[in-house]
Amino acid sequence: MRNWRVWLGFIISLAFLAFAFRGQDLGEIRDALGQTDYRLLVPALCLYFAGVWVRAIRWSILLRPITTLTARQVFPVVIVGYTANNVLPLRTGEVVRAYLLGRQTGVKKTSTLATIAIERLFDGLTMLSFMLAATTVVSFTSQLRQLTLVAFILFAGVLIGLFVLTLGGSFRDRLLQLVLGPLPTPLADRVERVAESFLSGLGVLRRASDLGLVAGTSVLAWLCEAGMYWVIARALGTDFAAVLGVAETLLTTGVANLATLIPSSPGYVGPFEAGVLLVVNGALGVQRELALTYAILVHAALFFPITIIGLVLGSRFHLSLRGIQDLKADPDVPDPARESSGPMTSGSATTRPTPTP
Repeated sequence: MRNWRVWLGFIISLAFLAFAFRGQDLGEIRDALGQTDYRLLVPALCLYFAGVWVRAIRWSILLRPITTLTARQVFPVVIVGYTANNVLPLRTGEVVRAYLLGRQTGVKKTSTLATIAIERLFDGLTMLSFMLAATTVVSFTSQLRQLTLVAFILFAGVLIGLFVLTLGGSFRDRLLQLVLGPLPTPLADRVERVAESFLSGLGVLRRASDLGLVAGTSVLAWLCEAGMYWVIARALGTDFAAVLGVAETLLTTGVANLATLIPSSPGYVGPFEAGVLLVVNGALGVQRELALTYAILVHAALFFPITIIGLVLGSRFHLSLRGIQDLKADPDVPDPARESSGPMTSGSATTRPTPTP
């Protein structure tokens, strides 16, 4: 089952790459890359990693209903998870984050995956807000309008669904019994335990103050990343920089990242470039070769530095692919390494120290 999904992702990536490179003058792309001011990558990457740190703060807030951890403790886990998304198929990085956190603190992995689901929801809503803010300056093409509508329906539906799940009461109980009723008793018991674990991870949705912090940190994190897009645009010269102002940069950030929701190869190769082209070439009218050069530079800045750091941290975590496979088979399978070292209480002196970069 997984193999065909992996191959489908690669095929989709190739299709998007074919679209992105169709009719391109590779000589012009090479010349544009040669004229880039690469010194500006330093402040661009500083902005990006500042955004990753803010995401670690956000995740520590999301985890409050189930465990107490600092941003410093979860920051390496975030980086390793992003690295896994870059090099492994099927967004395996989300599973890796849940696995690592469960191994360190004993938090059930399905609970952790619920907090990551809320992260993705707020990421999508933030991208939508960026796109809507850009409408005051940029005229949307029909493709951008369709993308905005589809994304709004998708994330609004997910938001409503998650809030309904947190309400509790007879409605949720009836819904759960409707799902569990036809199942054999042992399987129904197991599914019920997983469902309860997942619902515990949604606890932040019942905390108005924490929810406000999650929304605020989501916007701040993505503003940092959008700042990286803005700085890299300056590296391509004054003419390109004049086209990519603040509103245009927010729109590019939003569309490029929403495009990565499309199933594809590891690292979102193909859909990301197509998303950037959709804005920079399609809506802003920048020459296609220069727009693709910009997409390549931004994607490389997003991919290589954090992947290199994440691979180093992953070796320090002694990541076990067998453990990740077991997690996919059973979301809350006990971790042998954790059991052999005794119980750990998150936030206490007995918690295994988290490696820091």
